This record gives sequence, structure tokens and C-alpha cells, in this order.
Amino acid sequence: MDSEHRVINVTWRAPAIFELIAERDGLAFVPGDCVAAFNADLTESRPYSIASGQSEDQLRLLIRHMPGGILSTWLSERRPGDTIELSKPFGWFRPGQSNGGNTSFVFIATGTGIAPFLSYLHSVDDQPPVQCLYGVRTFTDGVYIDFIRGKCPLTLAVSREAVDDCHHGRVTALLEQLPLNDSTHFYLCGLDAMIDESSEWLEDHGVDFANIHREVFFHASS
Repeated sequence: MDSEHRVINVTWRAPAIFELIAERDGLAFVPGDCVAAFNADLTESRPYSIASGQSEDQLRLLIRHMPGGILSTWLSERRPGDTIELSKPFGWFRPGQSNGGNTSFVFIATGTGIAPFLSYLHSVDDQPPVQCLYGVRTFTDGVYIDFIRGKCPLTLAVSREAVDDCHHGRVTALLEQLPLNDSTHFYLCGLDAMIDESSEWLEDHGVDFANIHREVFFHASS
């Protein structure tokens, strides 16, 4: 059942990425869940992965502002005290959980695909990923970098500019540094092209497809 949530704030985390912060109102979710957000007259909706932790009182959504995007533009213009309509949380992507909690795992994200991994890192303290690979176009597109680095080993790949202490290029160029064994699971979230290329590379290097977990946020053709 959909429910109204009062907006606490809209914070721009990058030139084209904002975080919509709303009152949680007891909404139950697990890391990896999404909610559908609706526009004012409930005629348009889009799914967004929850970026907040399970113990937080606030619900945080990390949203890319799409040029001409009806919903992302409307959401970016919300002010404290406004209300938005959200669906009940849903989803099947479960970062760090599909492996039963008994094996090592890796996070690989591009853009706002980092959101479900932020939810996991905000929720779980005792079992971090062995590695997080995070791909962005420019350094300013990276969000919560210091927080992630404080939780797990992070390698940031910046594709369109050279930045000190970052890989210059696509995140898929970093796959060769990953631990490859029968017990490690890989969680991929973001652009479909990255997910497809990473999945193919991992399978070609002996990773069982059952150990590769995928959540597509954006399509390269869109």
C-alpha cells in the first residue's frame, strides 16, 4: 500500500545527483529494497533504491536528475514539509545476503547504483565487502566517498578525468584486481553495459553465474 511521507530536505550530492530525505514513518525495508516514488497527481512513478540504513529514522533516496525528466525534476524541487507518495518497499537484490553471510563478497557500482550498497554499509557493521569498485564519470559525481572508505576497501574509477589516487578509466578495467574463488560473491549495480561486461568477464574467469547478483539502474541506450 502506498503512503505519504513528509520531506525533510533535498540535498545535492553531485552536480546531477541529489538525495531526497523523507520521514520514514516506520517503513520496514532491507538493504537492496526499492520504493516507487510518485509525482503530485500520481500519474508518474519511478523506482529508487533506498540508500539509508535499517536503523535510521529517515528514508534517503539517491536520485540522478535526468534532463527533461518529469519525475526527477519534480522530486528535486520538493521542499521541507512537502509530502510525497511512496510505495511499499520491494525488490530481490540483497547485497551481502545472497551468499548466506558465510563467504566473502564484492560490491561493483556505477553512478547512483551505489545506493543499495550505501544502505548495506549503513546497516551492517560486522561483515563488510572485501572490495568495493565504484565507477563515476567525474570525481564530483562520487557520493559518500569518505564514508565508504571508512567501511571497506574502495577503488574509485573516474572515466572522464585524471584524479590523484583514483583509477582513470572505466570501472571494468579494475576487475583483474578482484579475488576470484568459488566462495566469493559479486554484487553489481548501475549501468547495464557495466553489469553485462562485468558478468561476462567474471564468468569467463571461472566465477559461477549463481555467485553474480545484478541490479540494473540505467540502460546505456536511454
